Amino acid sequence: MAGTHGGEHVKVSVPAGVATGLAALFSVYHLVLAATTLLRVEDIGPIVACMVLYAAATGTALFVRGAALPVWTACFSLATAIMMPLVAAPVAERGSGPGYDTWWVAAVGTLMVILVVRQRAPFAWVGVLVLAVTTLSWAGIGALGDLGVLGSVSWVVIATAFTAAMNRATRIQRDFIRAEQETVDWQAAQDAHVFERQFRLSQTTRMARPMLQRIIDSCGGLTDDERTECLHLEQAIRDEIRGRSLLSDDVRDEVMRLRRRGAVVQLHDDGGLDELEVDDLRRIHSELADALRQAHDADNVIVRTVPEGADAAVTVVGLRLDLAASESAALGAGLDDEDDDDDSAVAVWLEIPRHETV
Repeated sequence: MAGTHGGEHVKVSVPAGVATGLAALFSVYHLVLAATTLLRVEDIGPIVACMVLYAAATGTALFVRGAALPVWTACFSLATAIMMPLVAAPVAERGSGPGYDTWWVAAVGTLMVILVVRQRAPFAWVGVLVLAVTTLSWAGIGALGDLGVLGSVSWVVIATAFTAAMNRATRIQRDFIRAEQETVDWQAAQDAHVFERQFRLSQTTRMARPMLQRIIDSCGGLTDDERTECLHLEQAIRDEIRGRSLLSDDVRDEVMRLRRRGAVVQLHDDGGLDELEVDDLRRIHSELADALRQAHDADNVIVRTVPEGADAAVTVVGLRLDLAASESAALGAGLDDEDDDDDSAVAVWLEIPRHETV
């Protein structure tokens, strides 16, 4: 039974344990009927053997885990369904109508229904077909209805149709769940994009508003220092785009301090910090701010993230004086007699580890 309330779907279903219990109860009932026939047959060996086979096959079919029954269990149940009529029919005392002596007919039908529900319908159809052929050869065509063979076949038909409908409903439900998850993921991505845009906009507004107000108040008549500050602000705004994972308030302050002193500062976010824990990211920002303070006399400072997988998270290189000579020094190039010059060209050269070392 299903209903809706407040736009939400409520689904009520029979627990698997209840269905298994009902199937087990029916199976035990067939065994009880078989036990009542033991006093009326001359040879109880075949009946007892069928009872043991049926109990074992039903138990494995009901209690082996998994939505689909393992093939070996399905084969064992099918073999039991084939053997029971062959073994029990010759010792049954059958009159003009059905009786407890033919308990195995309904028992095989119940076992085959269990196979259908456990996703092994082909085995079940072979089982009821063998049951029908065996009964027909033993008691004639009229026995198909009298002994309940047609009833067993009907239950297998109903179980097959019901299982097919349930499988289809399960597939539809799975598709709906997948579509819902994709929608949730898409919405989360959109929300993240909106939040990112709003955050960047607020950062840009906070940095640029005083200067924009100054431009409005002076009608564009800025001093040379104010024009230089505009260039610094433009570079800071670019940092928010190209090096956003490297930035914290302290890092922003140190970068602006270096630029106002005349240094060229480049921040490159090449990825690798997105998956870090908050504590690691805060530590990296703190160490990066300290490294920028050490580069107070550098003319060119390059900060770059390291792709994920490396021990280092961020590299910081601060170079002095001639840019070409400084870059050669940073790369380890140059002649041996120029080592002292190369060392003097490097103000800061360090790697910030991805995780804190103990």
